[in-house]
Amino acid sequence: MSIDIANESGVAVDEVGLAAVARFTLDRMRIHPLAELSVLLVDERTMTELHERWMGEPGPTDVLAFPMDELRPPHLGGNRDDQGPEPGLLGDVVLCPQVAAGQAEKAGHSTQDELELLCVHGILHLLGYDHAEPEEHAVMFGTQDQLLKAWREARHTKERPGL
Repeated sequence: MSIDIANESGVAVDEVGLAAVARFTLDRMRIHPLAELSVLLVDERTMTELHERWMGEPGPTDVLAFPMDELRPPHLGGNRDDQGPEPGLLGDVVLCPQVAAGQAEKAGHSTQDELELLCVHGILHLLGYDHAEPEEHAVMFGTQDQLLKAWREARHTKERPGL
């Protein structure tokens, strides 16, 4: 799996950690191991421009997702086995660490935890999930919560082997 992290935000973030949560998420969602994902971290000005241009909404946002190929997990019409589907460019997840920091403070956790949550959220959007309707919201946020819980358990086990 190719995961490209580009930090143009001017803020130091744990890029290795973001790549790891992205890889974990794509593996759990059974996306082809040769798929490509781009994660771009931008400043508030750039995020505001993207948000206004592509979503028609004012001000910065925390995460935007720009899908490329139609890679879908099995329950959304995809079918991955050892031979397929063909690998492809999944798309771009754009994160704004400055917005994430404010949200993290309000939520009572670290900016890195917020960035990991937003990265997973963006990936789910790339995979066709949405949260416009109540049913979609329940499915997407339920999946997001399950992935983050499994990620934190896996990370905790890796950090503390033998426990």
